[in-house]
Amino acid sequence: MESLNGIAFFVQAAEARSFSGAGRSLGVSSSAVGKSISRLEERLGVRLFHRSTRSITLTAEGTLFLERCRRILSEVEAAELELSETQQMPSGRLRISLPLVGPLVMPALTAFMLRYPAVELDVDFSDRMVDVIEEGFDVVMRTGEPTDSRLMSRPLGSYRLQLVASPDYLKRHGVPELPAELSHHACLHHRFPSTGRLEPWPLTCGPDAEELKLPTTMVCNTSAALLDVATAGLGIACLPDFMVRQAVATGELLRVLDKYIDHQGTFRLLWPSSKYLSPKIRVFIDFMVGTLFAEMESQKER
Repeated sequence: MESLNGIAFFVQAAEARSFSGAGRSLGVSSSAVGKSISRLEERLGVRLFHRSTRSITLTAEGTLFLERCRRILSEVEAAELELSETQQMPSGRLRISLPLVGPLVMPALTAFMLRYPAVELDVDFSDRMVDVIEEGFDVVMRTGEPTDSRLMSRPLGSYRLQLVASPDYLKRHGVPELPAELSHHACLHHRFPSTGRLEPWPLTCGPDAEELKLPTTMVCNTSAALLDVATAGLGIACLPDFMVRQAVATGELLRVLDKYIDHQGTFRLLWPSSKYLSPKIRVFIDFMVGTLFAEMESQKER
C-alpha cells in the first residue's frame, strides 16, 4: 500500500508541479509529499524530479514513469468502481441485438425481465451482421467465431442443422435416401442477410461424389419463414434443431438424411472490450449463459 501511496503522491506532484500543490490536493503537508517521493526515488534508484527552490520538473525517467503510474491508478480506480457496482441493483437501458430465433431466446429473455425489472431492454432482432461498437450495442448474440479484436465473447451453447420436411410432402415426393436425390426435390434455402449468400447445407457425400447442386425452390433471409413453408408441405428445409424440435416432436415435420449431415454451430455473446462491465451488462451475460441452453436441454427432456 505504501508503494501505491507513493505513486499517487508522485502523479499528483507531477501534475501540480509542486510538492505544496500536491499536498493541498491530497490533504497532507508538502513535507509528507517530498519525503514519500524521496523514498520512491530511493527504491527505484533514479531521480524523478529536478528540484529548485521554486518549482519541480520531471526528469526523463520521471516522464516515462508518469505514464505508467497514470495507467496503474486508472486500473485501481476502475477496479474499485467495478467492486462497488457489484453491490448495486442492475438498472438502466440495455441495448442488445439478437438473431431471429425467437423460440430459442424468448423464454430466457422474458425470465431475465422478470428477474431484473429495473433493466430496460432495447432489443433489435436481426440476422444481419451489426457493427457492435459503431451502432452502440451493449451486447449482441451471434453464431460462429469472433473476428473483431475489439470485442469480448462467451459461448452460449451449440446447435445442429437438420433437414426436415412434412409427412405430406414426403408422401407425395418420396423420402430421399441419398444426398444426390435432393436434386429431384423442392429445396428451401436460407440466405445470409449480411452477404447475400445461400447458407450451405452441411451434407457429406463422400470423396468421389459429384458436387451437389440443389434446386432453389425458395430462397429467404429468415429461417422462420422457411419453417412455415416446410410445415405447409412445400419442400425440404435446412434448419437449426432448436427451431424444428417442437414440430418434429409433434410429427408435423420429419428429419431426413440425418446420417449425411455433419454440422455443429455455436452461439456466442459479444460485447465491447472495456476496463469493467456495468452491472446490467454483467448480469445479462451471466443470466443468458446460465439459462439459454439450459432451457433447450429441459425442452429435450420433456
